[in-house]
Amino acid sequence: MPDLSSLSLWPTTLIFLASTLAIGIAGWRLSGVADELADRTAMGEVVAGALFVGAATSLPGAVTSVSTAAQGAADLAVGNAFGGLTAQTAFIAVADLFYRRANLEHAAASPTGLAQGALLITLLTVPLIAASAPDWTFWGIHPATLVIPVTYGFGLRLLGQIQDTPMWNPVQTDETREEISDIEDKPTGHMRGLWLRFVGFASITAVAGYTIGESAIGLVELTPLDGTGVGTIFAGVANSLPELVTAIAAVRIGAVSLAMGNIIGGNAFEVMFLAAADLVYDGAIYHEIDATQRGTALIAMTMTGVLLLGMLRRQKHGPGNIGFESVIVLGLYCLSVALVIL
Repeated sequence: MPDLSSLSLWPTTLIFLASTLAIGIAGWRLSGVADELADRTAMGEVVAGALFVGAATSLPGAVTSVSTAAQGAADLAVGNAFGGLTAQTAFIAVADLFYRRANLEHAAASPTGLAQGALLITLLTVPLIAASAPDWTFWGIHPATLVIPVTYGFGLRLLGQIQDTPMWNPVQTDETREEISDIEDKPTGHMRGLWLRFVGFASITAVAGYTIGESAIGLVELTPLDGTGVGTIFAGVANSLPELVTAIAAVRIGAVSLAMGNIIGGNAFEVMFLAAADLVYDGAIYHEIDATQRGTALIAMTMTGVLLLGMLRRQKHGPGNIGFESVIVLGLYCLSVALVIL
């Protein structure tokens, strides 16, 4: 990869914007592939959103955090992770605007969706606890770096159990969409082609994520903004565009649970690649989390909690034909941006 550190402000900005565009387009193409993979594997839209789209659309953010952490820019790596969390959660409210039939949290309420939100909050507590704990490392690895993927793996297993044998279900209404996989007998070559397209589009977002990280480092050096500001507001939002595009695309075709699973599942991966960043950082990256970044993480947890309350309340219509939780989530996101700027 070329070295971008010697470029001036305008070329660096153009590279950042071009990478953002590439991420948005590739993320949009990923949505259709992931939805068909969900049907072909009979996994259901929520789990597919967490596993297929959540992982693939989080690739640019993962590459950004890992590459910047490897270069010692911990504030940028952490800011990108936590900023992506708040941006992606706010995108649920944006997707809600495109689903006019009812409030998105009403239509997409499910036991697995609630479990995903609870898993995300649990995962987010790990780096925050690690930031307050002594600087323990074993062979250069912080214990939290092991706890996070183990917790995520346990959560995925739990999600599968909840989907297969739910002990309770939300009340079905006229606005509730039943999840039915459209499995058809198609040749093996078709499935192979799907996987090739999935890998191809995911690779594009990964390369763009690297250039986002490199250009973000340049923006920190060339502008008055610090790493936390560039990571939280700019890199975090740019890397989260696949979640926005795929959520809107999913909502427009009626796959409301895929939209929710995509974003909440993607948020879980934001925490996962914070652990990956710790592997390449010289020291414990959790102890580089400052007060502003803690505040951003806590706001992300609050936003998730509000969404869970919305899925439990299941308001059909609210202000602007979106639920009360979407209004609160948008307000909390504005608060998170103000926290970084002020």
